[in-house]
Amino acid sequence: MLPRTLEPEVMDSVEEAADYDAMDHAEVNRRFVDDLLAAVARSALSDRLFETGERVRILDVGTGTAQIPIELFRRPVSASVWAVDLAAEMLILGEHNIRMAGMHGRILLEQADAKSLPYDEGEFDVVMSNSIIHHIPVPSDSLREMIRVLRPGGLLFVRDLLRPVSEADVEDLVRTYAGNENDHSQQLFRQSLHAALTIAEVQDLLTGCGWPTEDVQQTTDRHWTISGYRAALSVERDPGDAEVSANDPL
Repeated sequence: MLPRTLEPEVMDSVEEAADYDAMDHAEVNRRFVDDLLAAVARSALSDRLFETGERVRILDVGTGTAQIPIELFRRPVSASVWAVDLAAEMLILGEHNIRMAGMHGRILLEQADAKSLPYDEGEFDVVMSNSIIHHIPVPSDSLREMIRVLRPGGLLFVRDLLRPVSEADVEDLVRTYAGNENDHSQQLFRQSLHAALTIAEVQDLLTGCGWPTEDVQQTTDRHWTISGYRAALSVERDPGDAEVSANDPL
């Protein structure tokens, strides 16, 4: 098994943000939203999201350039979405993407650190995240925060890359899924694969957070997914930390 090799936590140069946004994530994003909505449909949140018009409160952690919230709002859902990222350049492009999609006012972008989210405990019905965990040197920091801000009964839906077994496997995945991208984009993907976690490592994270390990599964040849509902968990937080509630974006 390849050792985990960390990559920069924040992709915040103009070039990195532009190359990330230009990569073809369309199918991955559609699959993410399809699977997220399927998980919601199995829960008590289903009526609120799809039928009654009562908005489900959703937090997207590590939103990047906001492509997944935009994909979500292409579906007939009733939701308020807070989308956070630590990278200012990503958020600048995210705001542009939101306006181009005609969704200004439906998605609130905020600059925030996934390791210390500026929200109250239990503030969200759904916490979702795509491909942020591999950027975090100590991933338990961000996973605990996602759980903390999720209300009891709420859905945690986290997807990220799966670290390959060998260098040969890394290069196969780069050729398969980034072969048509430029050299810099290919290198970003290569670094992300090296920084990704194994299923066993994610299970260890979940155990440390008091979350059932069976909620993580390998879901593609290069992804794992955590999909489950928060029980009455107690997630410790330094009592000296300030907590600020977000304003409703709608």
